[in-house]
Amino acid sequence: MKHLARRALATAAALACTTLGVVVVSAAPAQAATTPGIDVSHYQGAINWTSVRNAGIRFAFIKATEGTSYLDPRFAANYVGAYNAGVIRGAYHFARPAASSGAVQANFLADHGGAWSADSRTLPAALDLEAGCAGLSQSAMRSWIQSFLNQYRARTGRYAVIYTTTSWWSSCTGNWTGPWSTSPLWIARWASSPGTLPAGAPFWSFWQYTSSGSVPGVSGAVDRDYWNGTVDRLIHLANNT
Repeated sequence: MKHLARRALATAAALACTTLGVVVVSAAPAQAATTPGIDVSHYQGAINWTSVRNAGIRFAFIKATEGTSYLDPRFAANYVGAYNAGVIRGAYHFARPAASSGAVQANFLADHGGAWSADSRTLPAALDLEAGCAGLSQSAMRSWIQSFLNQYRARTGRYAVIYTTTSWWSSCTGNWTGPWSTSPLWIARWASSPGTLPAGAPFWSFWQYTSSGSVPGVSGAVDRDYWNGTVDRLIHLANNT
């Protein structure tokens, strides 16, 4: 996601699927036990998903919604295009905690493409937490996140993935450890390693390691990610098995 720069300007079962081994990261972060992916929104324009898949990208998180009213205009084309090309995909919701309760925004996501199905190509949706603390206290933010997670699970049977940075998590939740027994962590750190994880997170499931990657089929810069495991384990996460 480009939110950390550009937007500043503009369950237990699922977790069991994640590889728990020690990961050694070099300046080029590819590792034998990781699977490459991307995350996109309308900022990338039209995407040739067949070219993306042929380039070795195996999964993608695709922006669906934001707050309580915004629908990404490229979501439908991206979501279907990725699926048809054989790319495992999941929706993501950009949180606006000042706009409504977490439950209301979880419903908005589920109503507009962010639901889940056990078809081997659909991940549980991700909750994108990064745009400041929205004037909420740490206690209120924890309650907001839990409300979102609970309602998304009620609607889909899955706990959402949480996308965040360690600094955001510390500042806005007070190093809350509550969700990591059920929600996979998607850590954002544009560096050669994931670095220190949010408090209580035993490992990362997804890692966004750059905002300036390139992939055939995508015009311009694109966020690049890794899944912390093999493709088979990613399919297990997708299917909740």
